[in-house]
Amino acid sequence: MSANLYIDELIKRAKEAQSKFEEFSQEEVDKVVKAIAQVVYTRAEELAKMAIEETGMGVYDDKVLKNKGKSKLIWNNLKGKKSVGVIDEDREKALIMVAKPMGVVAAVTPCTNPIVTPMCNAMFALKGRNAIVIAPHPRAKKCAKYIVELFNENISKLGAPENLIQVIEEPSIELTSELMKSVDVVVATGGMGMVKSAYSSGKPAYGVGAGNVQCIIDREVDIKEVVPKIITGRTFDNGIICSGEQSVIVPKEKYTEIIEEFKANGTYYVEDEETVEKFAKVIFPEGSINGKIVGQSVQFIAELAEVKVPKDTKVIMLKSRGKGHKDILCKEKMCPVMVAFEYEDFEEAVDIAQSNLNVEGRGHSCAIHSNNKEHITYAGNKLTISRLVVNQPSSTSAGGSLYNGFAPTTTLGCGSWGNNSISENLDYKHLINLSRIGFYNSEAKVPKDEEIWA
Repeated sequence: MSANLYIDELIKRAKEAQSKFEEFSQEEVDKVVKAIAQVVYTRAEELAKMAIEETGMGVYDDKVLKNKGKSKLIWNNLKGKKSVGVIDEDREKALIMVAKPMGVVAAVTPCTNPIVTPMCNAMFALKGRNAIVIAPHPRAKKCAKYIVELFNENISKLGAPENLIQVIEEPSIELTSELMKSVDVVVATGGMGMVKSAYSSGKPAYGVGAGNVQCIIDREVDIKEVVPKIITGRTFDNGIICSGEQSVIVPKEKYTEIIEEFKANGTYYVEDEETVEKFAKVIFPEGSINGKIVGQSVQFIAELAEVKVPKDTKVIMLKSRGKGHKDILCKEKMCPVMVAFEYEDFEEAVDIAQSNLNVEGRGHSCAIHSNNKEHITYAGNKLTISRLVVNQPSSTSAGGSLYNGFAPTTTLGCGSWGNNSISENLDYKHLINLSRIGFYNSEAKVPKDEEIWA
């Protein structure tokens, strides 16, 4: 069957399912959305094992935590929120807001997050009474097919129509491109090439930008408290998360003290240029990231670089050779490797972070550990980022947490800096249309001309 005919059949089935689902009440919709989350929560171990076996990336225990954490976080954020019919009324402006589906959603999902991203996209799509077709990365097609089967099995028990969630079982660039041209809206999570293709599809699209999280350590913080948080962020799922810390930028006079604390917490520190270059060549052999090292362990990467590290090493920390374009290691490294910088004053710390973002990662996220609100605000004001994560592990917090206000998601918008349409975390609200009913407001306070121009 040709790509056109195959996709046409998927879209036809999706539209039929969506037209039926559109008649569901808010209560019925929420039961379906909850069931999707519960599939991943209750089968967290099984799905984590499957993801490791198929993709060869990440850490089993971390994937279990991610499956459980994201499923409950996203459901907790969605439950009780209106997405059907009248969802809001602004009496002062005499407006009533009515939520309506967008139709059929295409979700392009990555091999780095083969379970939770399809779950997240499906929950958001169905919360808005849409149908969804998932186009997985070829390296994660078994996971995608299985998880969609589980979703459908469970939501069918609640009366959800058949084909509400579908998947391209044998994904290819051709099929994914055809899908994106045929749906009503696209959510693309993956490499920049795929995201660019989504924005070129001729349909409304939400994509993500590259991550390259710079982590500033301010003065007057408890180093013993900060360092474990950063290591937790960098090592989670073998550094595969786009919001994972990529660098530490530390006060010059505390550099040695902070590095020693990193060493005490399982960090292998390298400062001689010859060894640093060995790692640089392994991570970026042709100036681009080496696919072989993505989501792999410290020991695997050190072996490729022909460098011996202790068995209990958690992170490799390389002394920087310059900021921004002066060192290839200033780019995103999707593995448990970090780069260390030192700064004189706080303005220089922010400049280093921005210089590295200018190489890669503009619009994504930065992290800061600080008790100085003025410094935090300065960084948030100066850096071209969509989120600044304060005093938390970035990789497990930028995508939403019970302890911050970021919307729980797996798709982090990067604004115009990252060639994205949104500069916030993707949420269900991005997958609904709103009709606004505007009444004539006889009680409106109408200013006189002189007041308007005063």
